[in-house]
Amino acid sequence: MALPGNIPCEAIMESLADGVFTVDTDWNITFFNRAAGDVAGIAPAKALGRKCWEVFHSSLCDGACALRACIDGDKTLANQAIFIVRPDGTKVPVSISAAPLRDASGRIVGGVETFRDISDLTRLRKELEGVCTLDDILTKNKALARTLALLPKIAASASPVLLLGESGSGKELFARALHNLSPRRAGPFVAVNCGAIPGELLESELFGHVRGAFTDAKADRKGRFALAKGGTLFLDEVGDMPLALQVKLLRVLQEKSFEPVGSDKSQPTDVRILAATNRDLAAMAATGEFRRDLFYRLGVARLVLPPLRERPEDIPLLAAAFIDRFNLVQAKAVTGLSEAALKRLVRHDYPGNVRELQNILEYAFILRSEGRIGLEDLPDYLRAQPGEALLPAASGTMQAVKHQAAVATLARHGGKPMAACRELGITKDTLRRILALGPGD
Repeated sequence: MALPGNIPCEAIMESLADGVFTVDTDWNITFFNRAAGDVAGIAPAKALGRKCWEVFHSSLCDGACALRACIDGDKTLANQAIFIVRPDGTKVPVSISAAPLRDASGRIVGGVETFRDISDLTRLRKELEGVCTLDDILTKNKALARTLALLPKIAASASPVLLLGESGSGKELFARALHNLSPRRAGPFVAVNCGAIPGELLESELFGHVRGAFTDAKADRKGRFALAKGGTLFLDEVGDMPLALQVKLLRVLQEKSFEPVGSDKSQPTDVRILAATNRDLAAMAATGEFRRDLFYRLGVARLVLPPLRERPEDIPLLAAAFIDRFNLVQAKAVTGLSEAALKRLVRHDYPGNVRELQNILEYAFILRSEGRIGLEDLPDYLRAQPGEALLPAASGTMQAVKHQAAVATLARHGGKPMAACRELGITKDTLRRILALGPGD
């Protein structure tokens, strides 16, 4: 078939950015354009003649086929979001439209479907909504992969979960994934940083207060337990919670109720508790700094997240994901990392873990809007030339190198810790710990 000007219809279909394929009434693929091959991850020639479900393995191929509904019901369908599975197992979100395919006499002889990759839109929506799933946790590390395999079963339970790992290792990402995999996914996810709120205010923050409970309590106020009703309450940095409040939290976990500050009336709780800390709670429980009974009550399931320095195989994977995200959010066209920049990132020790890697690449995006990120785009502390030390020579140990870097960066920023933390890509707690440990022997 040709259009006016002797332009073949197939040439028009091949020029489209959307994937297009057709099937006959036996569901054999009769046409498959290049864009369809790019999205589905299969060469068009290998798709022709095969059943459509053998090629796409979509979320509708289990009996709810959109194309079948269009052919059987003689109707059209537009902009339905589904996912297809590529031969390598990658899930690709797509938006599909479908319609019956007719011959010259009007008889239905098959169907036609168009689809477009909406991965970027899906990522942006999840970024804005704070939604995290297993697919958002990227790893090639065997230890972390074993943890991921347990996540759906742990999420399905109602038991508390304790997430252990250094600052920046992704504890909140795992907490959100647990919530979104759980039966409570339709409820709220409420997070509170127990280390960022003074102890005297944390009780009111968690349990709320009634009017007149203290000087500035001019009205009743709901706490995080009430706000998280029907969902998940994430207690971040739980190791920093004062001992007196630990007693009250333990009682809430045991009795499934709480009392707002200044009230003698109990309110029932309906929350699933997830807790996280970068501190050694087992050691703190042994010395009495953290209640042993609360430690065991919170840690019915314990997930230990390895630091990034112990999984260097994940650095290229995570870097590519961050580059994709920043390209989408900042509307840039960075194509990846130069070989030298990637080698430097893989060699780095990451005291700030995954968050530090993210900060490094965000900084690189300030300097570069397209092409590959090079050594010259990395922060100062990573930009040593090949063959040079990453930092001025120190007394041998990694502890000494970190201490010297922290001292030098603080001096460069006039003693301002937050400015130093931003350049180093670490938290204030990490900076404080590096300085307290000193250069070592």
